[in-house]
Amino acid sequence: MAAVRDLFLPFSPSSESSKRYLAHQKYPSRRCQRRSAFTGGRRNCPFRRHDCHHLLSRCLSIDRVEENSDAPLVTVSETSSAPLRFVFTGGGSGGHIYPAIAIADEIKSLYPDSKFLFVGTASGMESRAVPTSGYDFEAIPASRLIRPIFSPENLILPFCLLQAMAVAWKILQRFRPQAVIGTGGFVAAPVCLAAALSGIKIVIQEQNSFPGIVNKIVSPFAAKIFLAFNACSRHFPDKKCLVYGNPVRLSLRRFASKAAARSNFFPTAAKFWEEKAQVVLVLGGSQGASTINIAVLNMYYDMLLQHKNRYIIWQTGQDGYNEMESLVKNHRRLLLTPFLHAMDMAYAAADVTVSRAGAMTCTEILTTGKPSILIPSPYVAEDHQTYNASIMAEIAGSKILTEDELDSSSLVAVIDEVLGDEKLMADMSSKALKSALPNAATDIAQSILSLVSKSSLK
Repeated sequence: MAAVRDLFLPFSPSSESSKRYLAHQKYPSRRCQRRSAFTGGRRNCPFRRHDCHHLLSRCLSIDRVEENSDAPLVTVSETSSAPLRFVFTGGGSGGHIYPAIAIADEIKSLYPDSKFLFVGTASGMESRAVPTSGYDFEAIPASRLIRPIFSPENLILPFCLLQAMAVAWKILQRFRPQAVIGTGGFVAAPVCLAAALSGIKIVIQEQNSFPGIVNKIVSPFAAKIFLAFNACSRHFPDKKCLVYGNPVRLSLRRFASKAAARSNFFPTAAKFWEEKAQVVLVLGGSQGASTINIAVLNMYYDMLLQHKNRYIIWQTGQDGYNEMESLVKNHRRLLLTPFLHAMDMAYAAADVTVSRAGAMTCTEILTTGKPSILIPSPYVAEDHQTYNASIMAEIAGSKILTEDELDSSSLVAVIDEVLGDEKLMADMSSKALKSALPNAATDIAQSILSLVSKSSLK
């Protein structure tokens, strides 16, 4: 380290000037103090002008080492660049958490020495998903907005926000990131606002076709805004917006073998694949969907009875699993599970997907090219799933069932419509793949790195 340090000294290591230089490194705030107005406002700099020119020339001369030194060749990047540090914030549902993890994974693949910290709530899904993905996590006491907005319970929200901002500010001062990346959810607001007060670069990533309230609040402070859909750009300043799509996990972009995926879920049913088996993938989102679960519960047995070549992979969500497990009869062509960890295998096995219209589910459907039946939730903020579903119908030919239309008979009818028409399935798959932006994670990561490098040069 001494040899590296000496390389960037403006003088010989043993000279008086170098000793004076090193002494001032201990007190960097004293190196260039302003003198009073009586001294002409000059800076009390320890170096003469030609000394500074010499220092600059030494820094730029990357191949030079001290004469008679045994130090190895060192480049500027090896000595002057500390590990990049990033804070990610977002949570409440998988739709906010997994995009952040996908971006972090991509940055890590480009700069393995980078440091990452995720900030969320202790009770949120992020407190489990983030550590499982191998990243550090810290919790803050953030409170969500109660709807309707004018609910009396929201009267204490400003005080809760200030408390959360204070905790987030302390975390940022300690970790000192080059950038804060917000992916939505109520916990992102105090972290991003604390970053704005700290002068830290902020970028946000909006997954939906209609923006969430937190991203709209934070957007004036953001340097860049990454969008999944063009339709969302009208809600933000044009100069900040980049439409890159939603970042998805690398495993979903690798297209697992259909035969291997199906054998993974139904290992004892291998002989039935010769009968042109049809697999229906039912997804209720990371938190489950009770209305979808009830509709599937009332129709699954009759559908499997009528179609001997049909199979169901049914993800109920953790909350609905115990109830469904107690009501569902065991069937060798039905797989019931609270959560699907191997989503790449699930999509590879499926012929059609039945799901909510969450942003990340829609993105995964496009990336994997799956025909889809979407049931948008009417209970989410800003009714963004209805917007997502309408765009999916336009660009990918997705079939839509509203919550009011959903029951066992309507669900069976639309499943039969899709699986009964191979030309329709091929058309839906082709449209989905053409509309996908599978490199979103890479594009977003590179844009963030570019932003960080530009700010570090200022």
